[in-house]
Amino acid sequence: MFDKVLIANRGEIALRIIRTCRDLGVRTVAVYSTPDADAQFVKAADEAVHIGPGAPARSYLHIPNIIGAAVRTGAQAIHPGYGFLSEDPYFAEICADDGITFIGPPPDVMENVGDKATARRLMTEAGLPLLPGTVEPVDSVEAAEAVAAEIGYPVIIKAAAGGGGRGITVVRRPQDLRDAYVATRASAQAVFRNSAVYMERYLEKTRHIEIQVVCDDFGGAVHLGERDCSVQRRHQKLIEESPSAAVSPELRARLGEAALAGARAVGYRGAGTVEFLLETGPDAAEDTFWFMEMNARIQVEHPVTELVTGVDLVSEQLRVASGSPLSVKQEDIDIRGHAIECRINAEDPARGFAPTPGTLETYRVPGGPWVRVDTDYVPGARVSPYYDSMIGKLIVWGPDRGTCIERTQRALAEFEVSGPGMHTTIPMHQEILGHPEFIKGDVSTDFLERCFAL
Repeated sequence: MFDKVLIANRGEIALRIIRTCRDLGVRTVAVYSTPDADAQFVKAADEAVHIGPGAPARSYLHIPNIIGAAVRTGAQAIHPGYGFLSEDPYFAEICADDGITFIGPPPDVMENVGDKATARRLMTEAGLPLLPGTVEPVDSVEAAEAVAAEIGYPVIIKAAAGGGGRGITVVRRPQDLRDAYVATRASAQAVFRNSAVYMERYLEKTRHIEIQVVCDDFGGAVHLGERDCSVQRRHQKLIEESPSAAVSPELRARLGEAALAGARAVGYRGAGTVEFLLETGPDAAEDTFWFMEMNARIQVEHPVTELVTGVDLVSEQLRVASGSPLSVKQEDIDIRGHAIECRINAEDPARGFAPTPGTLETYRVPGGPWVRVDTDYVPGARVSPYYDSMIGKLIVWGPDRGTCIERTQRALAEFEVSGPGMHTTIPMHQEILGHPEFIKGDVSTDFLERCFAL
């Protein structure tokens, strides 16, 4: 195991990684921007290094400053968390060049799964089912029109380098395709510095199901069941749960086998997520699923998997990166009970989920049995406009889904957040968890649009 690890991230994920490192006896180095100088993750680390001003491009995305901090402090490895540099193969290569272990998959693997078009081709070769569409990027409007005519409307145009719900456009009519294609390519270039896009048939009623996998360098590979991420707005997740109300033990095994086949096909190492669309509705074939993408990092929603399996995913990441085998085998994985995660964001749902940064005059998190809150905030802290608006994650466990929903509602009622001009997603979560369709488990990716006009 490493002696010292630098965390190239901030907020709740940085603090969460620090805590596992402490459990393992690993010293930690935090890096922080000027607005984060008094953050809890900075205080929790054994050492902390200032890396620049608030703008991410000059701090958490500034590779020379991060590598310099690792070299100066003698960190043997860097954990990138999620977001920022977590899926940047160039950053992983620079780490290797400086003799620093990147806690994640090898750069070439990250590059292959990070390019959605390449990942689709590799997963097809591994036998995973794909929706009708293109494997290679679509390089002209005329080609896009031909693809749409062949597979039928509606279609979805996706940035090949996309992620986080960005670089995605749904097109329902032929007359809208040209403008959507041009706009999606322009957006992809601006956000991801890569204008390549691909296309596939858009399913109106599906579930977003993802399978957590962890692989080592000794042939060990396990899946840890599924997470249902169907409650989302603008392709960004709001609530995640494990297991899914729509997945039987038999389907779970099939999804897990497909995910591991895909991970092995690309030579994956570390923790990753293979994402699928599960077709629902009266016209869907039974248990039909389609590969969507693979994420080469720890996910925001990883705690629900930890609560139902008892496996510390960050610990497994550290083990694998340090050259040790996984601590668990597939026969050790047992899904127990149910877990739900609510992303508590400083956003106003009534204004299109517009961010509402500001100072937290009141910040009181819930507690009690079976309640976990991953957060880096305390009363008086400032929610910065520079970064993501998520201020915490509420994760609740119950012996069954119904009990878990009731406990989550209790915890949401205890959650107190206030500040000048600040709104949060807490009332939205309470409405969602109280909706009859959610309680029945009858949710799909259009749930918020259908039931809340969001």
